[in-house]
Amino acid sequence: QVQLVESGGGLVQAGGSLRLSCAASGSIFRINNMGWYRQAPGKQRELVAVITSSGNTNYAESVNGRFTISRDNAKTSVYLQMNSLKPEDSAVYYCNIRAGYDYWGQGTQVTVSS
Repeated sequence: QVQLVESGGGLVQAGGSLRLSCAASGSIFRINNMGWYRQAPGKQRELVAVITSSGNTNYAESVNGRFTISRDNAKTSVYLQMNSLKPEDSAVYYCNIRAGYDYWGQGTQVTVSS
């Protein structure tokens, strides 16, 4: 069974940066989109960024210009570079790989202190 393993979360001061990584433990075929979602306490999970198989990207308005999503198809991995972090970015971040079936990571906590 393929699992997505995330890393890179942690505690950072406002204005700082973090880089999240997500790698699949096995092969996934016919991958379409890869993306990152987040969920803050008491809120619904929301899309942060997505990258298509052709490399097109789309970002939530709240992170546009600060976050950058990228992917490495050879490693079945997706990354999220987060700059100029704000306290409102604090959440559990989940990676997602869509390939006819939705694969989800276990989540990694990002906490931004003011």
